[in-house]
Amino acid sequence: MSRIGKLPIAVPTGVTITVDPDKVTVKGPKGELSTAMLPEVDVKVEDGEVIVTRHSDEKPAKSQHGLMRALINNMVIGVTKGYEKKLQINGVGFRLISKGPQDIEMALGFSHPVLYHAPDGVTLTTNKMELTVSGIDKQQVGQVAAEIRSFKKPEPYKGKGIKYADEVILRKAGKAGK
Repeated sequence: MSRIGKLPIAVPTGVTITVDPDKVTVKGPKGELSTAMLPEVDVKVEDGEVIVTRHSDEKPAKSQHGLMRALINNMVIGVTKGYEKKLQINGVGFRLISKGPQDIEMALGFSHPVLYHAPDGVTLTTNKMELTVSGIDKQQVGQVAAEIRSFKKPEPYKGKGIKYADEVILRKAGKAGK
């Protein structure tokens, strides 16, 4: 039995979960999310809990069991609390300018400014040299943060670039002089 898949998901008050034959929909105070139903598992909502069961003990069923439970749990957390990732920008001359809730402009040492428009459902907020990516979809928030980080990954000598707030950059020594 999957250690993750066998755990029930507690449904908080204000959250409704609808199970259709082809998708699972979660509605809450922050919004609505849905995901496709995986073929090897069943989802049931009973007594304020969501229970995911699998059809057989085959390998695809085992892997989909834990995955489906994790996806539903992430949706429940997303519509109640939401997700956020913090990015820090380090470097001389690097700038971060907010152009609205979904647009930012970055000066990252290139000959041109880098513009980024976030997809619907994701908001970008700036605070000096820190950028916060927030939304209700965990996968989408992580994807946007990774795309922004990819514009200028942190380098190991001076630590310049865009890094996650909790990321540790291993520093290297520079050239040794004679």
